[in-house]
Amino acid sequence: MTHPHSRVGRPTFGQTLSAALAETQLRLINITRYPGQMVMEVVIPIVFAAMPMLLGRASGPDAAANFAANTGTTNYVAYLLIGSAVFTIVSGAFWHVAYWIRFEQETGTLEAVYLTPTSTLTLASGVALYSVIRGLTTAFIAYVIGCLIFQVNPFSGDLLVALLFVLSGLVPLYGMALVFGAVVLRVKESSAIVNLMQWVVSFLMGMFFPVSIFPPLLRWAALLFPPTWMTNGVRSALLGVGFFFDVWYLDLAVLWVFMLFAPLFGFWVFNRVERSVQRNEGIGQF
Repeated sequence: MTHPHSRVGRPTFGQTLSAALAETQLRLINITRYPGQMVMEVVIPIVFAAMPMLLGRASGPDAAANFAANTGTTNYVAYLLIGSAVFTIVSGAFWHVAYWIRFEQETGTLEAVYLTPTSTLTLASGVALYSVIRGLTTAFIAYVIGCLIFQVNPFSGDLLVALLFVLSGLVPLYGMALVFGAVVLRVKESSAIVNLMQWVVSFLMGMFFPVSIFPPLLRWAALLFPPTWMTNGVRSALLGVGFFFDVWYLDLAVLWVFMLFAPLFGFWVFNRVERSVQRNEGIGQF
């Protein structure tokens, strides 16, 4: 017979879900107090995409044809805006998880979390859900507004397939963000490594160019990065630039493989680093 107090301190699934959603709600309420920041998150992707876009228009009437020869589409406006919008989602995933961990360290509340039945992975799930809501919202608005400004149709192509690639790509993305969070937990720094990460991420995922132009070794490295498949999948669905495996469901299957392994690997790395920090270094040294 089970002792009535044997599960004291172990949260139920409902309690765990409630804690994660409370973390999400907390951060959504907090960001509504800074509307200027949300506006900037919409403006920045458009500005980033506008620079190469205007350079292309300044290059003369052959710019679209030259672009199509390397990418498969003359619609370089939507091509660049998609890359910039997806980069916003990817960058936000890494930044939000990293900032949350570093903030908890600096304010001394990470130690308090370790004294509660709620695990840091539960709270990280709440942060991830908040990041998904925030990232998808700003990326979608930025893409639509950018297309309207530069007078192209934002909703051409297969919207359902594009949405499948985005949603499928989010799962491995946040698995990778957990690995990144483990690095922050270990080195006790977020801003510097996030800034470095953004340049690496934008390069690997082909933010403004197809990864097919990479040398073979670098191309393989890019193909091992899930956001590369997400970006190309959205572009192929909306603009017809061509899937890596010619048909959408094979490319999507690759993302599903990442969906199986990336979160498990992220949980394993984060747990391992967290236990190491608690056991060997202590947690009151942030």
